[in-house]
Amino acid sequence: MNSIRLELGKAQQFLNAEAINSVQNRVHAAQQALEECTCPGNDFLGWMHLPSSITPEFLGEIKACAQVLRENCDTIVVAGIGGSYLGARAVIEALGNQFEWLTNDGKNPIILFAGNNIGEDYLYELCEYLKGRKFGVINISKSGTTTETALAFRLLKKQCEEQRGKDVARKVIVAVTDAKRGAARTTADKEGYTSFIIPDNVGGRFSVLTPVGLLPIACAGFDVDALVKGAQDMEAQCGSDDNIATQYAVVRNALYEAGKKIEILVNFQPKLHYMNEWWKQLYGESEGKDGKGIFPAAVDFTTDLHSMGQWIQEGERTIFETVISVENAKHTLLFPHDDENLDGLNFLEGKRVDEVNKMAELGTQLAHVDGGVPNMRLVMPELNEYYLGQLIYFFERACGVSGLLLDVNPFNQPGVEAYKKNMFALLGKPGYEAESEAIKARIN
Repeated sequence: MNSIRLELGKAQQFLNAEAINSVQNRVHAAQQALEECTCPGNDFLGWMHLPSSITPEFLGEIKACAQVLRENCDTIVVAGIGGSYLGARAVIEALGNQFEWLTNDGKNPIILFAGNNIGEDYLYELCEYLKGRKFGVINISKSGTTTETALAFRLLKKQCEEQRGKDVARKVIVAVTDAKRGAARTTADKEGYTSFIIPDNVGGRFSVLTPVGLLPIACAGFDVDALVKGAQDMEAQCGSDDNIATQYAVVRNALYEAGKKIEILVNFQPKLHYMNEWWKQLYGESEGKDGKGIFPAAVDFTTDLHSMGQWIQEGERTIFETVISVENAKHTLLFPHDDENLDGLNFLEGKRVDEVNKMAELGTQLAHVDGGVPNMRLVMPELNEYYLGQLIYFFERACGVSGLLLDVNPFNQPGVEAYKKNMFALLGKPGYEAESEAIKARIN
């Protein structure tokens, strides 16, 4: 198999050799700290050699559970937030037919997502949609107490039991949670749900290659063996100091030190929208701390060229772009002839739509570089499970190295709790009485 590849020339031209070497000289120490588990957050390095530790027997368990759900459900709701759903959704939407859910031809169950917001209308409309459907639930939560997911699971569990009966509900509700602790574990044990473990040493944003991601992806009908194989091969590539993950980490940090504070992840393939969303959490939550960190933004081109293109071309020059490019489209569609040619596009007659898209990509890259925007290009031979596995591990490994080059702990997220404390105080949660009084006084 080929490999994804990284093109750096149109970013490196904005940097001098001294700037790159200054960062490059710190790579060995970062790699060594990861491999020897001596870096900050070293108790969350289980993702590092996770791909190579996955056995055929384990994947067999995942696929067997997925088959039970597929045979007994026309719809599966994945309840989770952040890393507990973004990775799975990224892969499922990248590989799936974007209109299959409209026909629901029975080949694959519809995969829906909940527990990632507190939108009352969203949850109401989801529950209405599920009425009369043979649905199951994958509840993904290490603690079982995360507000968004716990709320959604309460609603889904109740509705599933009422519609399908408790015996069937026990069969089609699956828990992915902690091995021993937490509300989700207690519920799973009490109800007799099939369950899978979220490893203690793997943080949520790095968990897509655990049952957190593998089970929903298998339920959607995709090849988890190939996904894992891609990640395994990328893991093997990343063992040395000089690999595409460290190269990416070096150039993005050199750009950051040169004043480029915002990284925009770009795709020209709309199926990759949620891959962008997964990447945003991975890097934002890993690097945004201690007053530091590249701000991760994302756009879908060519769509967002008609909204964000002006700012990227001529706005403040504090940005750089990383473009994910897919070399080969899955399908062939030719530009048609039109006798009247009122739109003036007959010159494209007979060309593949993807060729037009590729020229839009190249033209955009050249325009943005001319406008002072450094560009890196990450090329995938095609959009399939194997190359997505490579891409996932590439970004994870680069994130670990990049965070250490930035001199932060890439594996904690202390700032995430701030809004929760305020929310619980405002809602009057037991145990938050003092905080409730303090926040009321502040508001008044």
